[in-house]
Amino acid sequence: MHLPRLLTTVRLRFTVLYGVMFLLSGAALLAITNLIGVGGHSSTRPGPPIEQLTLKEALEANKQLETQLSQAQEAQSSQLLIASAVALAVMIVVSGVLGRLLAGWVLRPVRTITAATRRISAENLHERLAVPGPADEVKDLADTIDALLERLEGAFAAQRRFVANASHELRTPLATMRASLDVAVAKPEPVPAQTLALAGRIRAELDQVDQLLEGFLTLARTQHDALAERTTISLGSLLSMSLDARAAAITARGLTVDDDGVRHDAWTRGSRTLLSRLLDNVLDNAIIHNQDGGWIRVAATAGTASALVTVETGGQILDPEQVARLAQPFQRLGANRTGSRDGSGLGLSIVAAIATAHGGGLDLRARPEGGLRVTVSLPSAAERAGVPA
Repeated sequence: MHLPRLLTTVRLRFTVLYGVMFLLSGAALLAITNLIGVGGHSSTRPGPPIEQLTLKEALEANKQLETQLSQAQEAQSSQLLIASAVALAVMIVVSGVLGRLLAGWVLRPVRTITAATRRISAENLHERLAVPGPADEVKDLADTIDALLERLEGAFAAQRRFVANASHELRTPLATMRASLDVAVAKPEPVPAQTLALAGRIRAELDQVDQLLEGFLTLARTQHDALAERTTISLGSLLSMSLDARAAAITARGLTVDDDGVRHDAWTRGSRTLLSRLLDNVLDNAIIHNQDGGWIRVAATAGTASALVTVETGGQILDPEQVARLAQPFQRLGANRTGSRDGSGLGLSIVAAIATAHGGGLDLRARPEGGLRVTVSLPSAAERAGVPA
């Protein structure tokens, strides 16, 4: 037989605990007071038998007894007051200690719920609190949070599926439009110059949309899918390869690259494909949103717990509040920095998602002297001998 709900509530447990604690405190207070009070009685010397006293002596003896009794009562009252004060001070300390212990014991399920809720984020919404115990207020709170997490997990999954499915479905009409445009331009008849210019602009817009859809797919895949393949990778080697692949774009803009800080002993574990995309996006951002004739400083360093990739660019002084929002989709800075339309607005969002999926993070800082510093931190991994980067 299950106990009635009234007998298993947190309120009843608090009531019982507080009642027992007050009862014990009161009993201890009385016991200490009585012990101290009883131990302080006074003694009197016996006098001669009353039959041997005259009337005058008997009256004087009676007066002395009254005086002694009055003094004894005053001493007992004073001693009782001191005993009560001492007992009260002792019980204040004892009650404080017991109250703290009892409060910690009663609130332990709440602390467990708080710690478990803090661990759950958008990447592990499948986890549940699953708090055991009687069906009381704490259990109701935990079950409500579990139900909320279940609804959030469903909403996040539906959003990611929609983005992925929409991106896949939109690729087919884009490919058809691009093919139709190529066929129209490739006709044997002479094509007017205005038509060729319009075709070039449309093709550029189609490439932009295709790049945007690719970014959507990568972002949705990174946020939804678990990393199936994890290998030990040298971030310095990946960074050097990504720089070599962009040598033409760097030369075209007259940029100076300082790669003296690239170390090949900065190792991490993860997906080579996603980490390559991460570094490509960071470098593309540094190249596209830079000034002609500017500079880029790259570094890959290894720490005790994290491997860091840092990419810095010069330029004008940026607003730190706007820089902090660049990791969100479609967040950009002013027109002077983002005048190029080559970007999709998802580059740094993808970088943040890939870093988070690997247990790392992205840090964006506006340099005080101008420009941007992008730092990607990833968990360090020990180098494996004989394994190529």
